Amino acid sequence: MAHYAFLDNNIVTEVIVGIDETETIEGLDTETWYGNFRNQTCKRTSYNGNIRYNYAGVGYKYDEDADAFIAPKPNCGHSELTLNTATYLWECTNIEHDEEL
Repeated sequence: MAHYAFLDNNIVTEVIVGIDETETIEGLDTETWYGNFRNQTCKRTSYNGNIRYNYAGVGYKYDEDADAFIAPKPNCGHSELTLNTATYLWECTNIEHDEEL
């Protein structure tokens, strides 16, 4: 079992559970088959972050260059909020925050 994200203009619109990524459907890899079936771009996503950095959620952006899913920017109200390009998670260095966003 694997998870797949469907994209519209690189924004995740739905995440489904599908067949294992090592299997093929009608001779096609799973991302290609699911994408063709739905007429949308399809990208595999992983709960443990082994691929594409973060598990995709509806509203997340897919960055093609980084091959990463990025959560929507949170509204923490501080200018110190930046995207960490090592993890593709939002971080705020303002001392008012005592945990990662």
